[in-house]
Amino acid sequence: MSDALKHECGIALLRLKKPLEFYKEKYGTAFYGIQKMYLLMEKQHNRGQDGAGFASIKLDVDPGERYISRVRSNKAQAIQDVFAQINERINEELTSHPEYQDNVALQKENIPYIGELFLGHVRYGTFGKNSIESVHPFLRQNNWMHRNLILAGNFNMTNVTELFNSLVELGQHPKEMTDTVTVMEKIGHFLDDAVTDLYQECKNNGLSKREASPVIAEKLDITKILKRASKGWDGGYAMAGLLGHGDAFVFRDPAGIRPAYFYQDDEIAVVASERPVIQTVFNVPFEKVQELQPGHALIIKKNGFISEEEIIEPTIKKACSFERIYFSRGSDAEIYQERKELGKLILPAVLDAIENDTDNTVFSYIPNTAETSFYGMVEAANDFLNQRKNQFILDNRKTLTKEKLEQILSVKIRTEKIAIKDAKLRTFITEDSSRDDLVAHVYDVTYGVIQPTDNLVIIDDSIVRGTTLKMSIIKMMDRLHPKRIVVVSSAPQIRFPDCYGIDMARLEGLVAFQATLALLKERNLYHIVDEVYAKCKAQANYKDNDVINYVTEIYKPFTDKEISDKIAQLLTSEDINAEVKIIFQTVENLHLACPKNLGDWYFTGEYPTPGGNRVANKAFMNFYEGKNARAY
Repeated sequence: MSDALKHECGIALLRLKKPLEFYKEKYGTAFYGIQKMYLLMEKQHNRGQDGAGFASIKLDVDPGERYISRVRSNKAQAIQDVFAQINERINEELTSHPEYQDNVALQKENIPYIGELFLGHVRYGTFGKNSIESVHPFLRQNNWMHRNLILAGNFNMTNVTELFNSLVELGQHPKEMTDTVTVMEKIGHFLDDAVTDLYQECKNNGLSKREASPVIAEKLDITKILKRASKGWDGGYAMAGLLGHGDAFVFRDPAGIRPAYFYQDDEIAVVASERPVIQTVFNVPFEKVQELQPGHALIIKKNGFISEEEIIEPTIKKACSFERIYFSRGSDAEIYQERKELGKLILPAVLDAIENDTDNTVFSYIPNTAETSFYGMVEAANDFLNQRKNQFILDNRKTLTKEKLEQILSVKIRTEKIAIKDAKLRTFITEDSSRDDLVAHVYDVTYGVIQPTDNLVIIDDSIVRGTTLKMSIIKMMDRLHPKRIVVVSSAPQIRFPDCYGIDMARLEGLVAFQATLALLKERNLYHIVDEVYAKCKAQANYKDNDVINYVTEIYKPFTDKEISDKIAQLLTSEDINAEVKIIFQTVENLHLACPKNLGDWYFTGEYPTPGGNRVANKAFMNFYEGKNARAY
């Protein structure tokens, strides 16, 4: 994705099922869990670079011994900083106390971060400040071991205000109105209730408070707590939680918007936001890693019993298609094939744009994350070229000479590495007064491979705002003096805001929206904007289930191609000499390529939860009223 777009978060939960002595004997260290957590988080660094956090719990410790450890960082290399702090503390203890070196019992008793239960998080901030207080995991502390709650997740709630107010009605006084705090406090409230009820039951059976503790741990019903807490939630989420005594859970939203995968054997249970992360870190095959089902929670009890329980009845699965297009690492076997298919499916539109002239066309990609789609597009282009060759040979087989045949067979699809990103330069762009000139040099280009008679086809993952295209990529491509520049988006036009974890909250920032407004003005249809605003305004106080997304109406007068052509005009400055065309994937082809991830609300406006419609309307009203504000 050439546009800078913050997105997503990543979670990693690990439970060691054996005593720490087992890992010391088999793997040579009782710090096996910490090492694996480092890998699980580092392999998901693509999901979050604004912050990272780590928490661990020791099981079965004596009163007075520290059993919860947590470290967080919002530094530039947050994951590295977190584990540097952990390693420094561990090394200090081992250096100061040589007797700990080979004694696992002493290590567990005295060294922080070692334990049997771990939770990690990598963060992209889509809401609020990027202060250390915003970095997960969050911790809700209590002297009762069972009431300690550690929470981290990849989520956004659309109805934070409503959830906040429900906490106030319960008599709480939340410290801030953010979805993480409100969700944690909601779970915490019903956790407290459950622990209180179980303690009363133990008391009635004649047990002392100390005798009640293990009984509470055994009987605590995480499924029931999550069912009670999640009533009224509207959003996309994959959230993980640890309880102080050793229970754990990972809970996924009923539409499956946010991803979660898990694996277990007799040694470990692990959950992560992406399948190949688990495959790589634990060397397990694709088919052994399971997807956590929408509306379900993976419950890991302190005694090691694991179950997948339905918390909320699943709705139609609308897993985020952007995961497949861009966000998740392309090393996943399914994602790799899906991205190739996206490239293949868009080739017919590319051929139309270049008038089937593959002989005078160079194919390339930008940025590197579009490489897999590029492979698919080139494979399809080669198939097209081979069909042309075969048909020509068949049509001329009686008169074809050996030399002519060799000439025909030697023709190939031309591919080149045209653009190379200067990553160091990007971080230097801060001052607005010089930003435009610097942005134009974010990419270096390869000279000497493009002829003035050539089309230059560049495939990108998606086009969101178009800023980098206009200020950098198209200008750089034009310096190569091609006849035509064709920018290809493997994703459809992004027309609507996201409210489930991707940083696309403002409509006016989307180039497809800007192009549509320009078309409305050109064709004297701008009254539709006023009409849509009035309809959105009229629903301002409706309940979410009754809200209709009226923003869809501004796009209805135009075909996809008309909007694409207008986007090309908006992104082509007057100093560009080449003809510029921009092509987008169709929604239908997206679904063909990614059949398991049908979430497409940012393209179609068909939100998987009622709160999404309200967010879309609110974003439109903010635009209309000139408010520079988020819609959720």
